[in-house]
Amino acid sequence: MNTITHQETQALHAAAFTPAAATIAAYDLLLIPLSQLRPSSRNVRKSGGASIPELASSIARVGLLQNLTVTASSDGEHYEVVAGKRRLAALNLLAKRRKLAKTHEVPCLLVPDASARTVSLTENVQREAMHPGEQFEAFAALVAEGRPVEDIAADFGVTPLVVQRRLKLANVSPRLLADYRADTVTLDQLMALAITDDHTAQEAAFYDAPQWQRSAQALREHLTEREIDATRDALARFVGIDAYEAAGGGVRRDLFSDDTRGVFLSDAALLDTLARDKLAAAADSARAEGWAWVETVPRITSAELHGFQRARRDRRTPNKSEAKRIAKLQSRQQAIDDKLNADDAEDIAEEEASPLYEESDKLGVELDNIEQSLLVFAPEVLTMAGAIVAVDHAGEITIHRGLLREAEAKALRAQERQGMQAGSDSEGEAQQPTTPNISEKLARRLSAHRTAALQAEVARHPQVALVAVVHRLALRVVVDGYRSDDSPINISASPQDGLDTFAPDVAQSPALTGLREVRQAWAARLPSDPDALFAELLALPQPELLSLLAVCVAATVGAVTPREDKLPAFALAQAVGLDMHSWWTPTAEGYFAHVSKAKAIEAVQVFAPEHAARLAKLKKNDLASEAERLALGKGWLPVMLRAAVQEAPAETLPDAETDKFASE
Repeated sequence: MNTITHQETQALHAAAFTPAAATIAAYDLLLIPLSQLRPSSRNVRKSGGASIPELASSIARVGLLQNLTVTASSDGEHYEVVAGKRRLAALNLLAKRRKLAKTHEVPCLLVPDASARTVSLTENVQREAMHPGEQFEAFAALVAEGRPVEDIAADFGVTPLVVQRRLKLANVSPRLLADYRADTVTLDQLMALAITDDHTAQEAAFYDAPQWQRSAQALREHLTEREIDATRDALARFVGIDAYEAAGGGVRRDLFSDDTRGVFLSDAALLDTLARDKLAAAADSARAEGWAWVETVPRITSAELHGFQRARRDRRTPNKSEAKRIAKLQSRQQAIDDKLNADDAEDIAEEEASPLYEESDKLGVELDNIEQSLLVFAPEVLTMAGAIVAVDHAGEITIHRGLLREAEAKALRAQERQGMQAGSDSEGEAQQPTTPNISEKLARRLSAHRTAALQAEVARHPQVALVAVVHRLALRVVVDGYRSDDSPINISASPQDGLDTFAPDVAQSPALTGLREVRQAWAARLPSDPDALFAELLALPQPELLSLLAVCVAATVGAVTPREDKLPAFALAQAVGLDMHSWWTPTAEGYFAHVSKAKAIEAVQVFAPEHAARLAKLKKNDLASEAERLALGKGWLPVMLRAAVQEAPAETLPDAETDKFASE
């Protein structure tokens, strides 16, 4: 039985509360050979068996500083240790390592057998551990006496890092250490504050901050806010801490972090210089590609990249080797898909299907890589666009190619217009797109948005609307000599209000929303009676009459097409300076979810080439969503919305209700 008897409990109580005048029990202090000592089952401490090797090392260096407490064994040859179980284990370990003889005499206090459990409990209950703050100061005092850190570590069975950490804590502001002893500052907070040796900074960080901003993380961030966290900073990972230190850069290390964290760099300018030097070779390689300009910018944000427009890439024809490889990969991928989607596919075991899925994914990645290699910039793009060499978020070199400043983008559009005009046919159709491989449904959807935008632009250009009407009349009356008996002037107007049939989201587009507001404003202003309407129009000033004409003509514009390589009303679009950047934004539902994965990656290569490889590994829906996010603000347009047009100044409608629409 290991329970304490009632008699022993009374004895313990008496030992704790007997007045100082009471008689103190007399015990014998003996030197007993280690071989005669063994643990006692009456030792009340059952835990605490850890750190025996460290304790053994300490005993080997400084000796046994506290005797064991024993009782005589019933066999008359041994002694049972009732207090000092860890010390006995450490001594036995030293003997096992042949650093101590089994006959080594150990100082022991011999107590009566009846008091064994009482003495064991008393030693553990009455003992009070020193405060950690006192340990810190004691370690600092040892160093002040000239003791090497390594010797102190060996004396106490700890690593030199433990000693260095305690010395670091001992160097914290005395005011903070006093509050630590008073339990108003935690050990975590103390370790965070130890990142600096400046007592004033330590106290300001803690006492000047509100209570809710005194977490260890907040304190550490406050004291290092002007420094660079080498473990989180991409540029620091790119340059390397060793190279930075070799160049003379200042480093602050947090002793209380592991080896991979807690390193802070103080010289941001030096880090930037080292990064530029390391990027120089990549910049030279980019210049050799023939770009009009190349800049080295170690740190560049997405917002800064958004300030550039990106030139599109064209797909070149694969050579024989590439075409053969593509065909082979596609054939194998199709064979795998057929097997996995066959009627008896459910019978395929998981261990057989899993390798097939993995092989299919690898084939898809290789196909996407080949497809990306086929996307090239046109020679005229190289003469105007540029590249920026930078470091990405992972600390790797990245080159942003095909970047256009505003003036360069405008010049390139003008150049494309000239080429398109030279190659267009008699009906004014645009050149055939490089890769006309979107579905008819998507072509109608995109052209519906283009039609809506074209209607909005015509409503803003009364002079062009007038030309369009005269053009219609001239075709019927002058050119063809055609007459109709249905109307005195042979003109009919059919509003194209069914665009949402092809593009469900077009009704909420800026173009149709603005045009709808303008039409409603005119409807509220004009009488519905034909005779009264004629009289009202007769009294309108000519500018207002032309504005109304523009709105009416705009509503009749129809340019929906099922073909990507056809752009109806191309001349009209040129006349009003149609620029779809103002009217359409690429989204997952509006574009990326309706094209092939390769087509979506082709687009990503234009506006976010550094993410193309990552997106190629995603599933179709995830790829579409991520492409939408990356395309935001990049100014990318699909081929059939990208046709360059002539610049045409907008003519503001005079009606007050149209100001909002005219300014969009």
